[in-house]
Amino acid sequence: MNIRTFCHAMWASLVGICAIGLTSCTGIFDDIYDQPQNELTPAKGQLIVDATSWANWYYIDLKHLQQLTEAGDDEALLKAQTEHEAWPIPMTLTGEGDGHSGQYLYWFDVLGEGIDHNEFRSYTPCDAQPEPAEWTFAVHRNNVRTNGGAVLKTQYTSMDQLPQSSEAFKNETFVEDEWSEKEVWDNQDQMLLGLVPSQGININTVLSSWLEFKFNIPPDYIPDSHVFILRLKDGTYAALQLADYLSPAGKKCWLTINYKYPY
Repeated sequence: MNIRTFCHAMWASLVGICAIGLTSCTGIFDDIYDQPQNELTPAKGQLIVDATSWANWYYIDLKHLQQLTEAGDDEALLKAQTEHEAWPIPMTLTGEGDGHSGQYLYWFDVLGEGIDHNEFRSYTPCDAQPEPAEWTFAVHRNNVRTNGGAVLKTQYTSMDQLPQSSEAFKNETFVEDEWSEKEVWDNQDQMLLGLVPSQGININTVLSSWLEFKFNIPPDYIPDSHVFILRLKDGTYAALQLADYLSPAGKKCWLTINYKYPY
């Protein structure tokens, strides 16, 4: 039996077991989609975001962080670097829908060609994603979106390697957020059957590439340590880099982000 056949047999066995009693499989992905248990202390110019939740977005306001830095309010700055309010993904429609916000259910061919081979199954309209009045970018697990910004991936793997000024990137091609209806996975209840609902929302595919999800057996994440340049909607620039996606205990999607703003 070759490795591909063996892996498919293992996956099929899990699907068969959970098809008999799916609720008994609660926690089967706990080592993949787990909750953090340890705390980290950010360095200067760092953020730590517990983005392990399937259900929430977390918003970062770089301008607020800069204001706290300039004010010398270390206590408030530390709180802003590490404590981030959860903004739940809407799962219901409470008013008039906009025609595209909602839950998109796709089937992914995990036993065959992989998750790149998928089929649309259903759409459930929901409220649009709520957001704070001021924010720069937001994270949901391995997904990132911006507040009207655009992103460029650089060749650099250290903040120290960056050119002195963002002027060096002004003629480069930046990528704005794009509509997605099968990237922001927000429920794993039917994952063993290949069925995963996703939030329909704009995300930035370039910045999201700093943590690529691979549905292998077992599933895994592939981090990208390159520095990304974010052009904010007001024309200012920031440099961002994913320094780590693990807690000290190895919990995934606990993001340590290096940032430089303004750049």
